Amino acid sequence: MLRQIILASGFIIAAAFIFTSCETETSQQIKIAISKEKSEKSTTKYANWLLRHNDQIVYYNLYPLGIDSAVKLLKTCNGLLLTGGEDVFPGNYGKINDTARCGSFDRYRDSLEFALIENAITSKMPIFGVCRGEQILNISQGGTLYIDIPTDYDTTVKHRNQDWSRAYHPIRLVNNTSIFDICKGNMGGDVVTNHHQGIEKLGEGLLISAFAEDNFPEAIEWIDTTGHAFLMAVQWHPEAMDTLHPLSAPLARKFLLEASKYNANN
Repeated sequence: MLRQIILASGFIIAAAFIFTSCETETSQQIKIAISKEKSEKSTTKYANWLLRHNDQIVYYNLYPLGIDSAVKLLKTCNGLLLTGGEDVFPGNYGKINDTARCGSFDRYRDSLEFALIENAITSKMPIFGVCRGEQILNISQGGTLYIDIPTDYDTTVKHRNQDWSRAYHPIRLVNNTSIFDICKGNMGGDVVTNHHQGIEKLGEGLLISAFAEDNFPEAIEWIDTTGHAFLMAVQWHPEAMDTLHPLSAPLARKFLLEASKYNANN
Protein backbone atom coordinates (compact mmCIF):
# COMPACT_ATOMS: atom_id res chain seq x y z
CA MET A 1 0.00 0.00 0.00
CA LEU A 2 1.42 3.36 -0.98
CA ARG A 3 0.40 6.61 0.68
CA GLN A 4 0.98 9.81 -1.23
CA ILE A 5 0.22 13.43 -0.35
CA ILE A 6 -0.86 15.23 -3.49
CA LEU A 7 -0.20 18.91 -4.12
CA ALA A 8 -3.05 20.47 -6.08
CA SER A 9 -3.62 24.07 -7.11
CA GLY A 10 -1.21 25.44 -4.53
CA PHE A 11 -2.57 23.62 -1.48
CA ILE A 12 -1.89 20.22 0.06
CA ILE A 13 -4.67 17.68 -0.16
CA ALA A 14 -3.71 15.64 2.87
CA ALA A 15 -6.77 13.46 2.46
CA ALA A 16 -5.79 12.14 -0.95
CA PHE A 17 -4.20 8.71 -1.18
CA ILE A 18 -3.14 6.25 -3.85
CA PHE A 19 -3.80 2.59 -3.11
CA THR A 20 -3.16 -0.62 -4.96
CA SER A 21 -5.01 -3.93 -4.90
CA CYS A 22 -4.71 -7.38 -6.42
CA GLU A 23 -7.40 -7.13 -9.06
CA THR A 24 -7.07 -4.94 -12.16
CA GLU A 25 -9.62 -4.56 -14.94
CA THR A 26 -8.04 -1.66 -16.78
CA SER A 27 -4.70 0.11 -16.82
CA GLN A 28 -6.35 3.52 -17.15
CA GLN A 29 -6.01 5.61 -14.00
CA ILE A 30 -9.21 7.31 -12.94
CA LYS A 31 -9.91 9.78 -10.14
CA ILE A 32 -12.82 9.29 -7.79
CA ALA A 33 -14.09 12.00 -5.45
CA ILE A 34 -15.47 10.52 -2.21
CA SER A 35 -17.73 12.87 -0.28
CA LYS A 36 -16.59 11.47 3.08
CA GLU A 37 -14.41 8.48 3.83
CA LYS A 38 -14.87 6.70 7.13
CA SER A 39 -11.47 7.76 8.43
CA GLU A 40 -8.08 8.66 7.06
CA LYS A 41 -6.42 6.35 9.58
CA SER A 42 -8.76 3.35 9.65
CA THR A 43 -9.95 0.98 6.94
CA THR A 44 -10.92 3.02 3.88
CA LYS A 45 -13.97 0.91 3.18
CA TYR A 46 -15.48 2.83 0.27
CA ALA A 47 -12.23 3.25 -1.63
CA ASN A 48 -11.35 -0.39 -1.02
CA TRP A 49 -14.70 -1.44 -2.47
CA LEU A 50 -13.73 0.23 -5.75
CA LEU A 51 -10.08 -0.81 -5.58
CA ARG A 52 -11.10 -4.47 -5.57
CA HIS A 53 -12.07 -3.94 -9.21
CA ASN A 54 -9.46 -1.42 -10.43
CA ASP A 55 -6.13 -0.92 -8.70
CA GLN A 56 -5.30 2.22 -10.68
CA ILE A 57 -7.74 4.49 -8.86
CA VAL A 58 -6.69 7.73 -7.24
CA TYR A 59 -9.29 8.73 -4.67
CA TYR A 60 -9.88 11.97 -2.83
CA ASN A 61 -11.65 12.36 0.49
CA LEU A 62 -13.30 15.76 0.03
CA TYR A 63 -14.75 16.15 3.52
CA PRO A 64 -11.68 17.76 5.17
CA LEU A 65 -11.69 20.58 2.59
CA GLY A 66 -13.68 23.78 2.44
CA ILE A 67 -16.61 23.63 0.05
CA ASP A 68 -15.00 25.84 -2.61
CA SER A 69 -11.81 23.78 -2.50
CA ALA A 70 -13.75 20.52 -2.61
CA VAL A 71 -15.73 21.63 -5.67
CA LYS A 72 -12.51 22.76 -7.34
CA LEU A 73 -10.95 19.35 -6.73
CA LEU A 74 -14.12 17.58 -7.88
CA LYS A 75 -13.74 19.25 -11.28
CA THR A 76 -10.47 17.33 -11.78
CA CYS A 77 -12.15 13.98 -11.03
CA ASN A 78 -14.04 11.43 -13.12
CA GLY A 79 -16.73 10.27 -10.71
CA LEU A 80 -18.45 11.20 -7.43
CA LEU A 81 -19.15 8.64 -4.69
CA LEU A 82 -21.60 9.79 -1.99
CA THR A 83 -21.16 7.69 1.14
CA GLY A 84 -23.17 6.65 4.18
CA GLY A 85 -23.27 8.45 7.50
CA GLU A 86 -25.34 10.77 9.65
CA ASP A 87 -28.96 11.78 9.06
CA VAL A 88 -29.49 14.65 6.63
CA PHE A 89 -30.83 17.68 8.52
CA PRO A 90 -34.64 17.53 8.07
CA GLY A 91 -34.88 21.27 7.48
CA ASN A 92 -33.40 20.51 4.06
CA TYR A 93 -36.61 18.76 3.04
CA GLY A 94 -39.30 20.68 4.91
CA LYS A 95 -39.45 18.66 8.15
CA ILE A 96 -37.54 20.85 10.60
CA ASN A 97 -40.17 20.19 13.28
CA ASP A 98 -39.13 16.52 13.29
CA THR A 99 -35.52 17.24 14.27
CA ALA A 100 -35.91 15.59 17.67
CA ARG A 101 -36.79 12.25 16.04
CA CYS A 102 -33.57 12.16 14.02
CA GLY A 103 -30.10 11.00 14.91
CA SER A 104 -26.96 13.12 14.70
CA PHE A 105 -26.45 15.77 12.00
CA ASP A 106 -23.53 17.28 10.13
CA ARG A 107 -24.75 20.53 8.60
CA TYR A 108 -21.39 21.16 6.89
CA ARG A 109 -21.54 17.76 5.23
CA ASP A 110 -25.07 18.48 3.97
CA SER A 111 -23.90 21.73 2.37
CA LEU A 112 -20.80 20.08 0.94
CA GLU A 113 -22.69 17.20 -0.66
CA PHE A 114 -25.42 19.41 -2.11
CA ALA A 115 -22.70 21.49 -3.78
CA LEU A 116 -20.91 18.37 -5.05
CA ILE A 117 -24.13 16.88 -6.45
CA GLU A 118 -25.07 20.10 -8.23
CA ASN A 119 -21.64 20.44 -9.82
CA ALA A 120 -21.41 16.76 -10.79
CA ILE A 121 -24.84 16.78 -12.44
CA THR A 122 -24.04 20.02 -14.29
CA SER A 123 -20.73 18.53 -15.46
CA LYS A 124 -22.47 15.27 -16.44
CA MET A 125 -20.11 13.37 -14.16
CA PRO A 126 -21.03 9.82 -13.04
CA ILE A 127 -22.50 9.66 -9.53
CA PHE A 128 -23.01 6.70 -7.23
CA GLY A 129 -24.65 6.96 -3.80
CA VAL A 130 -24.70 4.59 -0.82
CA CYS A 131 -27.29 4.76 2.00
CA ARG A 132 -27.16 8.44 3.08
CA GLY A 133 -25.83 9.05 -0.43
CA GLU A 134 -29.12 7.80 -1.85
CA GLN A 135 -31.09 9.92 0.59
CA ILE A 136 -29.28 13.19 -0.10
CA LEU A 137 -29.46 12.61 -3.86
CA ASN A 138 -33.22 12.22 -3.52
CA ILE A 139 -33.47 15.39 -1.42
CA SER A 140 -31.32 17.32 -3.90
CA GLN A 141 -33.95 16.66 -6.56
CA GLY A 142 -36.84 17.84 -4.37
CA GLY A 143 -37.64 14.57 -2.59
CA THR A 144 -38.30 13.89 1.08
CA LEU A 145 -37.50 11.17 3.63
CA TYR A 146 -39.36 9.18 6.23
CA ILE A 147 -37.93 10.52 9.49
CA ASP A 148 -37.96 7.15 11.26
CA ILE A 149 -38.97 3.95 9.45
CA PRO A 150 -39.93 1.93 12.59
CA THR A 151 -42.49 4.57 13.63
CA ASP A 152 -43.52 6.09 10.27
CA TYR A 153 -43.69 3.05 7.99
CA ASP A 154 -45.72 -0.05 8.73
CA THR A 155 -43.28 -2.91 8.28
CA THR A 156 -41.85 -6.02 9.91
CA VAL A 157 -38.63 -5.74 7.88
CA LYS A 158 -35.65 -4.63 9.97
CA HIS A 159 -33.78 -2.00 8.01
CA ARG A 160 -31.35 -1.38 10.86
CA ASN A 161 -29.82 -3.62 13.50
CA GLN A 162 -27.22 -2.90 16.13
CA ASP A 163 -25.63 -6.28 15.37
CA TRP A 164 -24.08 -5.92 11.90
CA SER A 165 -23.89 -9.71 11.57
CA ARG A 166 -27.70 -9.67 11.34
CA ALA A 167 -28.06 -6.36 9.49
CA TYR A 168 -29.40 -7.64 6.20
CA HIS A 169 -32.64 -8.26 4.33
CA PRO A 170 -33.73 -9.33 0.82
CA ILE A 171 -34.36 -6.84 -1.98
CA ARG A 172 -35.84 -7.21 -5.46
CA LEU A 173 -34.78 -5.34 -8.58
CA VAL A 174 -37.32 -3.77 -10.93
CA ASN A 175 -37.35 -5.18 -14.44
CA ASN A 176 -36.39 -2.89 -17.33
CA THR A 177 -34.20 -0.66 -15.16
CA SER A 178 -30.50 0.11 -15.41
CA ILE A 179 -29.67 -1.64 -12.15
CA PHE A 180 -31.50 -4.76 -13.35
CA ASP A 181 -29.38 -4.74 -16.52
CA ILE A 182 -26.15 -4.04 -14.63
CA CYS A 183 -26.77 -6.97 -12.31
CA LYS A 184 -27.55 -9.15 -15.34
CA GLY A 185 -31.14 -9.85 -14.46
CA ASN A 186 -30.38 -10.93 -10.89
CA MET A 187 -33.81 -10.40 -9.38
CA GLY A 188 -32.49 -9.73 -5.90
CA GLY A 189 -31.07 -11.32 -2.77
CA ASP A 190 -29.89 -10.40 0.70
CA VAL A 191 -28.05 -7.11 1.14
CA VAL A 192 -26.27 -5.50 4.08
CA THR A 193 -28.39 -2.68 5.47
CA ASN A 194 -28.21 -0.20 8.34
CA HIS A 195 -30.57 2.80 8.18
CA HIS A 196 -33.65 4.19 9.94
CA GLN A 197 -34.57 6.73 7.25
CA GLY A 198 -35.34 6.42 3.56
CA ILE A 199 -37.21 7.78 0.57
CA GLU A 200 -40.76 9.04 1.15
CA LYS A 201 -41.48 11.44 -1.74
CA LEU A 202 -39.36 10.64 -4.79
CA GLY A 203 -37.22 13.42 -6.26
CA GLU A 204 -38.03 14.88 -9.66
CA GLY A 205 -36.74 12.88 -12.61
CA LEU A 206 -35.90 9.83 -10.50
CA LEU A 207 -37.10 6.24 -10.70
CA ILE A 208 -37.22 3.65 -7.91
CA SER A 209 -35.39 0.62 -9.28
CA ALA A 210 -35.30 -1.73 -6.28
CA PHE A 211 -37.52 -2.45 -3.29
CA ALA A 212 -37.30 -4.30 0.00
CA GLU A 213 -39.88 -7.00 0.76
CA ASP A 214 -42.06 -4.35 2.43
CA ASN A 215 -41.99 -2.24 -0.77
CA PHE A 216 -39.64 0.29 0.81
CA PRO A 217 -37.47 2.03 -1.88
CA GLU A 218 -33.96 0.59 -2.04
CA ALA A 219 -32.41 2.09 -5.22
CA ILE A 220 -32.88 5.07 -7.53
CA GLU A 221 -31.72 6.15 -10.97
CA TRP A 222 -32.80 8.59 -13.68
CA ILE A 223 -36.17 7.87 -15.32
CA ASP A 224 -34.79 9.20 -18.61
CA THR A 225 -31.05 9.22 -19.14
CA THR A 226 -31.28 11.58 -22.13
CA GLY A 227 -29.02 14.51 -21.37
CA HIS A 228 -27.86 12.96 -18.09
CA ALA A 229 -24.73 11.12 -17.06
CA PHE A 230 -24.82 7.88 -15.06
CA LEU A 231 -26.54 8.29 -11.69
CA MET A 232 -27.44 5.47 -9.36
CA ALA A 233 -27.83 5.10 -5.62
CA VAL A 234 -28.70 2.21 -3.32
CA GLN A 235 -29.95 2.13 0.24
CA TRP A 236 -27.87 -0.94 1.09
CA HIS A 237 -24.10 -1.10 1.69
CA PRO A 238 -22.33 -2.81 -1.24
CA GLU A 239 -18.95 -1.83 0.24
CA ALA A 240 -19.67 -4.10 3.24
CA MET A 241 -20.64 -7.12 1.16
CA ASP A 242 -18.67 -9.98 -0.37
CA THR A 243 -16.28 -8.95 -3.14
CA LEU A 244 -18.16 -10.88 -5.81
CA HIS A 245 -21.72 -10.44 -4.50
CA PRO A 246 -24.07 -9.93 -7.49
CA LEU A 247 -25.55 -6.83 -5.86
CA SER A 248 -22.15 -5.29 -5.07
CA ALA A 249 -19.41 -6.08 -7.59
CA PRO A 250 -21.38 -5.21 -10.78
CA LEU A 251 -22.30 -1.83 -9.29
CA ALA A 252 -18.68 -0.93 -8.55
CA ARG A 253 -17.58 -2.07 -11.99
CA LYS A 254 -20.30 -0.10 -13.76
CA PHE A 255 -19.52 3.08 -11.82
CA LEU A 256 -15.82 2.73 -12.62
CA LEU A 257 -16.59 2.03 -16.29
CA GLU A 258 -18.67 5.21 -16.49
CA ALA A 259 -15.91 7.16 -14.72
CA SER A 260 -13.40 5.79 -17.23
CA LYS A 261 -15.61 6.93 -20.12
CA TYR A 262 -15.94 10.36 -18.53
CA ASN A 263 -12.16 10.53 -18.20
CA ALA A 264 -11.68 9.64 -21.87
CA ASN A 265 -14.16 12.26 -23.04
CA ASN A 266 -13.05 15.20 -20.90
